[in-house]
Amino acid sequence: MSASSTSRSHAIRKWVRIPDGTKVRHSHHAYEGYVDGLTELVEGPERNPDGKTQYRVNVGAGARQLVSEENLSILLDQNNLVMIGKEKEPYRRSMTAHLRASFEEHRLVHAS
Repeated sequence: MSASSTSRSHAIRKWVRIPDGTKVRHSHHAYEGYVDGLTELVEGPERNPDGKTQYRVNVGAGARQLVSEENLSILLDQNNLVMIGKEKEPYRRSMTAHLRASFEEHRLVHAS
C-alpha cells in the first residue's frame, strides 16, 4: 500500500459525518438549512473528507445546495446543544458530545 493510499484510508476512517437533520450554516454565504444526506454527484473541486461526496443542504422551498463539510458550521441552540430536527434532548446531547470531539470548536456556532 502506498503512502498516499494509507493516508487517504486513515482520513476516511477518522471522518465523522454530520447527521441528517442537523441544522447548519454555510460559512461564506451565510444561508442556513438542514443536512439532507450526501451525494456523490459532486459539483466543483470541494469534497468531504471521504474524497467523493458533498452534503445536500435543504435550504427551504424544496431547494438543495451541495456543500463540502469544510464550508459548514454546525448550529447550536440556547442550551449549547446541536440542533437536529425534532430529536429529543438525550440524543442531541449525545450527538453534541460526539461532534464536539470531532470538529474544531469554532465550527459549532450559536444560531441567530
